[in-house]
This record gives sequence, C-alpha cells and structure tokens, in this order.
Amino acid sequence: MSNADLVAKADNPVLAPPGLEGVAVAETTIGDVRGEEGFFHYRGYNATVLARECSFEQVWHLLIEGELPDPEQTKRFRADTVRLRTLPEQVSRLLPEIARIDPFVPLDALRTAVSLVASAIGLQPTMDISAEEVRQQAVRMTALVPVLLTGLYRAHQGLEPVAADPDLDYAASYLQMLTGERPDEVHARAVEKYLILTMDHGFNASTFTARVIASTGADMGSALVGAIGALSGPLHGGAPSRALHTLDEIGTEDRAYDYLKEKVISGERLMGFGHRVYKTDDPRSTLLREVALQLGGEQAQFAEHVEQTALQVLNELKPGRRLYTNVEFYAGVVMNTAGIPRDMFTPTFASSRTVGWTAAICEQASHNRLIRPSAVYVGPPPPRPLPVGYHYV
Repeated sequence: MSNADLVAKADNPVLAPPGLEGVAVAETTIGDVRGEEGFFHYRGYNATVLARECSFEQVWHLLIEGELPDPEQTKRFRADTVRLRTLPEQVSRLLPEIARIDPFVPLDALRTAVSLVASAIGLQPTMDISAEEVRQQAVRMTALVPVLLTGLYRAHQGLEPVAADPDLDYAASYLQMLTGERPDEVHARAVEKYLILTMDHGFNASTFTARVIASTGADMGSALVGAIGALSGPLHGGAPSRALHTLDEIGTEDRAYDYLKEKVISGERLMGFGHRVYKTDDPRSTLLREVALQLGGEQAQFAEHVEQTALQVLNELKPGRRLYTNVEFYAGVVMNTAGIPRDMFTPTFASSRTVGWTAAICEQASHNRLIRPSAVYVGPPPPRPLPVGYHYV
C-alpha cells in the first residue's frame, strides 16, 4: 500500500454506505422497524395490533402524547382535534387559486397550502417556543392536513368544499370531505386501518427530512413542507397508484403469468413488490390483504391472484429468492374500493404520515442538536494547483 493510500485510509477509515443504509443517526422512543422479523411498532406496541384494535385518534394520541389514552382521554383528544379542523379564512380563500395551477398535483398543492397555513397562523421556530406549544402546533397541523387535501381536490374538480362533520372520526370525516357523501362504516374502518398502519415507519426518508429541518430550530410548517417534498418521490410515497396500474396492465388472470415472467426476465421493477427494509412479509401488506379481501370485489381477488403468480414466477426463475409484496400493493386496492381517487392515494398516505412526522419533530425539538453529518470526500486529492496560465477574466 502506497503512502498516499495509507493517508487516505487514515483520513477516511469508513466509507459512507450508499443511502446511509445501516447507519443509526439518532435515538427515538416513537417506534422501530425490524425488517428481518417482519415487525414494526409504535412506542413498543405492535402496529398491526393497534390497527386492528384501536381508532385513528387513539394511535394518534399514542404517538404525539407518548401513551395510549383511556376512554376519557380519547374523548377529550377527539373533541380537541375536531375543533382544530377549521382553516384560517385567508387560506380558505386561496385554495381555489392553488387548485387552478396546471398541472394539478395534489401533493404539490398540499405542500404549498401547508406553507400558507404555517404563515397564516404564525408558526414560530421550535427553538423559540415551549415543548407544549410545539405539541399543540403538531396536533393542529395534523388536524388541518386532511381539510387542505380534500378542499384542494374538490376545488380542482369545480366542487365546493365539504365542512368537516364533528360527529365523524378522522377517517370517516376524511372520506366525507373528499367524496361529499357520508361513508359506509365498513369502508371508513378499512381506510382507518390503512391510515394507522402508515402513521410512522422508522427513519424513512421523509421522517428523516423532517427531523433534519427541525434540528435547525425551524418552525413546524417548514419541517412538514420538507417532509412532503421527500414523500413526493416515487421511491418513497408514490407507489400505491403505480401498483394498481400494474394490475390494470395485466388486465386478466390468464395474462398474469406471461406479464410477470417478462418483467422478471427483463429485470424491470415490479411496483408493489419489495421493500428496502423488510426481508420477509411486510406486516402492513399482510393486514391490508386481509382488509382488501374482507371488502370483497373482483379487484381484491385479482390482486391476490397476481401476488401468488408473482411468487410462482420468482420461484421458477430465481429459486431461493422471494420478492414480497409491500404496503402499496394492497393499499391501492383498499383505497380504490373505498372510493378514494387514484391521484389521492399518496396524499392520503401523507395525511396519516403527518402524525409520525409531527411526533418526530416534537421529539427532535425536545432534545435538539443540529444534525450536521460529515461526507467522505472522494474527489481529486487537494490542494490542486491552478492550471498554468489560468487567471481572472
């Protein structure tokens, strides 16, 4: 090994792993994902059990307050969040203007609207306010996101916004504000389970983005805008509608085998399959498969057939390697069956993930240290001399 190599090794003893895979960047009490086990939790509680047994508000309280609420606490928290569903008047007036932007992309519109709300209600830097004020802002912003999303979507459709019904819980209210119709209880509960399952999922890209911004002492709105921007990437939050598009392309059960075989042979990605963290069944997909089949319909049965066919193809072409369905595969089926338009799939995901984002922002603000990682420089060795004859022009 040359002297230059020894110096380089001493300066950079560990190269940066691509995507920071395997690197722990903070401590958290909010939750964790154990990919090898196919398990994730919120504050120690199995997240899929919470989705089966609890309401959205109960789990929201758990993440933002740190504990599962008793019946009286649940009642108070639900009443508090219902009162917070009213938009500032100046924001309400501007939503139709945002919705007229062409092309209309709901998640982009939400990003703009969240920034407007943050200005309208005067959100202050988290480092300048108390932990209780940060928590109050977290709950208020989370309560307003579904109001913004549905208002923007309906405005783009040329429809009047639907006021939040104080008698409806979060999930049912969201569906009513979106469709204009009081939702079927079965559909509302199915969507509620999906929303609970997607509230938080470890240090994913958008949650990490929110914490980085919060670590600067910035206001709650800025951190949420950054998180929404990260979620907009197809590799993070854009897959539910793409997974459903795959089902559309296949069309019928008899075409599934040839379609999937061609995709695997060509090395193309199967949308709705595979996950960066899980090395076994995604527990969210397992529960949503159950939810989809309970809702019934040809699409749910077709999705199950495609899933089984994909596993068959992989077993034939890549023995020993199993590609598991992820949360997006059946999420699209559930949301579609419940009446959520496809271009609102990812925004609906953003609505629930706002709970996790705001919990992470609160946690970061309470024990803050500016997140300032280092990079491993791999460019030309410094210092480089200027080229001969180079001068200021």
